[in-house]
Order: sequence, then structure tokens, then C-alpha cells
Amino acid sequence: MGAVESVPETSIHEFTVKDCNGKEVSLETYKGKVLLLVNVASKCGFTETNYTQLTELYQKYRDKDFEILAFPCNQFLRQEPGTAEQAKDFACTRFKAEYPVFQKVRVNGPDAAPVYKFLKASKPGLFGSRIKWNFTKFLVDKNGKVIERYATSTTPMSIEKDIQKALEE
Repeated sequence: MGAVESVPETSIHEFTVKDCNGKEVSLETYKGKVLLLVNVASKCGFTETNYTQLTELYQKYRDKDFEILAFPCNQFLRQEPGTAEQAKDFACTRFKAEYPVFQKVRVNGPDAAPVYKFLKASKPGLFGSRIKWNFTKFLVDKNGKVIERYATSTTPMSIEKDIQKALEE
């Protein structure tokens, strides 16, 4: 169940994902930037804190080669029930998010998005690779390698020092 799946890719830049409108986006576009990938949900108890702090981090570091990539996910108690476009509107309207919100994905199971299979294989959690809840965060360096994985309860601002360090390297 929480076993680590091996993947052939060695960098996040090898993946293509879909934006909230279904248009393909190569993550190679983000080469040279520090990334924070987050599975988001609009109806979760962690929504307010995470979206507020993600927006704060983005405002502070977006001009310093930092990017947040948000992936709506409905796998945890159906807490992201709308479309990807609705998830984006929610983030942008309510939390003034200016970072990209991509198409809804599955983060666990056989239908997990390939990029999430890569993230989990790169940094398994405490009890295996399975993502336990919304707002699990993965910090990725400028070369596309996963630096760290953070649990839902880890607030975005609490990892600011790790972001700063990655930006300096």
C-alpha cells in the first residue's frame, strides 16, 4: 500500500502536466527555479492556513526564481469536488494566488499522476510513499531533484528557511 514505486525519470523537468484548462505544460519550463509542489483542496481544514501562507511565500520569492505548482486533488474525503477551473478560481479569488493551478490529479493509487509517482519515489514519507492528506508539499531544487517532503501539518511559512537555502544553491 505505501510501497515506493520506482520510476525511470531522474528530474521533475522530464514531466508534462496539464494546466487547469487541459493544455499541456512541460515542467522543463521551470528549469533553474526552486519549486514547491502541493496537492491542494478547497474544502479542507488546512485550506485557509496553507493557501494564505502559499500566497505569502509566492509574493516574497517569485522574483527570486521560486515557483509554486498547485495540483487540486479530490482523493481525501472529496474535499476538492469542483473542476480544476473552479479550484483555480477559488485560489485566485479568495487567496489572491498568482501561481499556477494545474488540472486535478490523483496522488495515490494506480492512477496517480506520473509526476506524483516521481515525487513519492524521490522522498517517501515516514510510513511509505503514500500521501496521507491534502497539502503535502514537495520542495524541488533548480535541477529538478526533490529536496524534501513536508506533511500536511507543516505550514508553508515554516519551510521558508529551506526555500531560502535552495534559492542560494
